[in-house]
Amino acid sequence: MPTSDPPSPSSPNLLLVGFMGAGKTTVGRRLARCLHWDVVDCDDLIEARAGKTISEIFADDGEDAFRDLEEEVAATLADYRHTVITTGGGIVERRANLPRLHAAGRVVYLRARPEALYARVKGSSHRPLLQVADPLARMRDLLARRAPRYEEADQIVDTDGLTVEEVVEAILR
Repeated sequence: MPTSDPPSPSSPNLLLVGFMGAGKTTVGRRLARCLHWDVVDCDDLIEARAGKTISEIFADDGEDAFRDLEEEVAATLADYRHTVITTGGGIVERRANLPRLHAAGRVVYLRARPEALYARVKGSSHRPLLQVADPLARMRDLLARRAPRYEEADQIVDTDGLTVEEVVEAILR
């Protein structure tokens, strides 16, 4: 895949948002390679800050503690330059994070239908919010709540039926 000119200096980074299973990590890595940029995963930053995995944070401290850490990390994103930043699916849960994302660069929402997202994450043991009797129903509920905030992105890419390369091409267009 050919490389593209980086986004304008007024958008020093690309930030990928979307629900779990949307492909943020995979697409982010490929985008970073195409742009010759770094890639940073917010979940990795949270785990490093906490000294434990996200599943452990949820189990030991609860979702609110995780969201506090996520908010702390979101406050640091504008410090990056020429970086593809992949976010956790719930970063939009706290309204304060949205302006921070936009201040850090161009925000791209990777959108997919709940059924497609579920097919991608089904059986995953490291998704604490899906450790319920009906994970698909949980996903639908969470997605319905978060979708309006995801849609505040600068760009929306529908990923259903697209390859990683096609998603990257759509973002770079």
